[in-house]
Amino acid sequence: MKILIIENEIYLAQSIATKLGELGHNCEMCTSTKDAIKGSSYDVVLLSTNINGQDFHPVIETFKKSIIILMVSYISNDTVSKPLALGAKDYILKPFMIEELVRKINHYQEFEKLKSRNDAYEKYLTHSFSSVPHHEDIKTIELPLFISSSFQKHSDAFAFEYAKKQDLPIHFLSLNDANSMNEISALPQNCIIYIIDYQVLKKNERKTFASLIQDKKVIVTSSEKIEDIEHPVFEIKSSNNVFDKGEILPIEDYVKFIIHNYQAKYPDTELSKKLGISRKSLWEKRKKYDIIKKK
Repeated sequence: MKILIIENEIYLAQSIATKLGELGHNCEMCTSTKDAIKGSSYDVVLLSTNINGQDFHPVIETFKKSIIILMVSYISNDTVSKPLALGAKDYILKPFMIEELVRKINHYQEFEKLKSRNDAYEKYLTHSFSSVPHHEDIKTIELPLFISSSFQKHSDAFAFEYAKKQDLPIHFLSLNDANSMNEISALPQNCIIYIIDYQVLKKNERKTFASLIQDKKVIVTSSEKIEDIEHPVFEIKSSNNVFDKGEILPIEDYVKFIIHNYQAKYPDTELSKKLGISRKSLWEKRKKYDIIKKK
């Protein structure tokens, strides 16, 4: 990483630069805030608040996209509270161990990565679900809730919109995963658990499943009609079961959809014939898409 060290104690600045340099970081040093704002962009800015009579605001404003960590000799409004309010990320109290400084740098670097990734996911989901109808008063719906829909995208949009409106984290699970029951049991109650593929559970497994979700905030979806449960069932209907409005599924997604939704209706010989593939190819696609055939 490219790191700027703003410190008027030259020996301290050189010591920090040497130790960070040994860890593979590229460090630059300056002794005043005026010199600092003349520099280029940096991944991390280590800003000493012991430089008397100098305004920290231009530094924080200039490097607001960087990870700014304050190096302070004492804690006060001027050395910590005000710079943090302006946009600095954290502070470290002098004297400090270089390992602690590195831990803070790594922590905020990882945080920025996750934040950037989360922003990208948010934009992608908003774009992906833009053609899916939204549901009025979704925030008032109580959980557990079961959703029956022939089009998975509609169920996905509902679950993610619900979690966003409730301002709660969401955990995604597929009941095709052999470890899904253990994961459900381990998850906390203060989150939304979004569970798909309810249709793959056998009758004797559904009682165990019902007991696991009893005290949890869950949204459970199935591509088949849901019957004989005590929880509310919300049916989401699409004007077209295979194609969303204005969208054409890729061939692979179409084949996956047909196998998943019609394998119980047709024998393999007839299903493979309708898809224009061999029975061996049908078996290989089940394996590829991790689709379990009911007996």
